[in-house]
Amino acid sequence: MSLQDVTTRERVLDELRTGERFLLVTHENPDGDALGSLVAMHGTLTALGKDVVMFLAARDFPLPHEYRFFAFDDLVTAPPADLPERTVVFLDCGNADRSPIEPDGALVLNVDHHHDNTRFGTVNHVDSSASCTAEMVWDLMAGLGVDPTREMAEALYVGLVTDTGRFMYENTGRTAHVMAADLIDQGVDVEKIYRRLYEGMPFAKLELLGRALQRVARYDDGAVTFTHVTAEDFTETGAEESYTEGIVDHLRSVEGTRVAALVRERSSSPPIRKASLRAVDGTVDVSAIARAQGGGGHRRAAGFSTDLGIDEIVAFLRAAVAAQLDLGADEQEG
Repeated sequence: MSLQDVTTRERVLDELRTGERFLLVTHENPDGDALGSLVAMHGTLTALGKDVVMFLAARDFPLPHEYRFFAFDDLVTAPPADLPERTVVFLDCGNADRSPIEPDGALVLNVDHHHDNTRFGTVNHVDSSASCTAEMVWDLMAGLGVDPTREMAEALYVGLVTDTGRFMYENTGRTAHVMAADLIDQGVDVEKIYRRLYEGMPFAKLELLGRALQRVARYDDGAVTFTHVTAEDFTETGAEESYTEGIVDHLRSVEGTRVAALVRERSSSPPIRKASLRAVDGTVDVSAIARAQGGGGHRRAAGFSTDLGIDEIVAFLRAAVAAQLDLGADEQEG
């Protein structure tokens, strides 16, 4: 952690200690790290006797089935009337445009680990060396002298496991394992969390996976492995949009793949398509590719929304991946 990181950490701690009313916010379509960080920070501030509410937009419900065990006490789906008087804590949100709420002049604490965070907060505590935002919340809890309850520890563990790819991604450092050990000491049942996240699959999700795998196509000697699911697929299988979670990882595991891409189509006019990108190694930064389409994320996991057609998306991805691979080859030759 740099000197700047230490300074902003202390400022965030001061604001959390001295503030009285808080609103906790995360990005749209929240994942395990976003939700786990939200729940854990809510528990932390509640333990300090603060007036704290969590915000999730109504359109983000129903949540993916693997996260529905979370207890969202003090949750609102519309901005509270006293929003300008509350300290707004953005968690795991790299860009204010990815949040469904406007701070309206409130004090904003931006706590995040995305390397491309736009530093939109009043105070920006951004640490790209952290494995996940949950790791940063865990660290802030220690700074505030708050011990996690089992429910808070489970929420943090969900954020840690999901954002490190079950401790397989390059962002899995020593601190991530220390954090896991601490959370287990606080009562986390590793097997139970694993079952909640990765087992008990609805049959409709399996049907959707089958359709996606039938459409897999590979381009440029396998560098890009691509598939898509249509609005009709969701209707005919009865699958929820969140059931696409994990499909792109099947593509990512194919030998020779540099970038795996899944595009899912929403039923709208004109159709809106959402792309999920995964890079296999450090040779391609998929967050840079996503930013070119107004999205963002991590170097190895990113996404964007677009009204481009499937063929146009494929052409864009092939060109963007080839450009980065060609640049990397030129640098190696130089």
